[in-house]
Amino acid sequence: MRRNHLIAAVAICLALIIYATLATLAGRPALAGHAEAYWIVVIERFSAYCVLGFLLSFLLPGRFMLASTLVVAVAAGLEVMQALIPDRDPRIIDVFQKAAGGTVGIILAQTILAFLPRPPS
Repeated sequence: MRRNHLIAAVAICLALIIYATLATLAGRPALAGHAEAYWIVVIERFSAYCVLGFLLSFLLPGRFMLASTLVVAVAAGLEVMQALIPDRDPRIIDVFQKAAGGTVGIILAQTILAFLPRPPS
């Protein structure tokens, strides 16, 4: 049952990231209003992908490269898809910020997993 909860958590997190990335600027959720400072946007991106990487890492324990590839693929793919939205502007620096957040989440989860007791095989 725990695995089903992780799958649901990853799906919800991914759905929220997709919505925030592909929504028009007027419909995009924002922490401090739509005139928020750039550093707040960077923290939002980094944090969202950190949570995604953390959850993916628990869903795929011991598969660091697969989790990392998935996070980077989602970040790059959604950035490319932003080019189809008229008032959104895709940038490579956004992909780097999102990939860094995802990687930090994965590393944090892998560190926690390394100290958890393993079930008997």
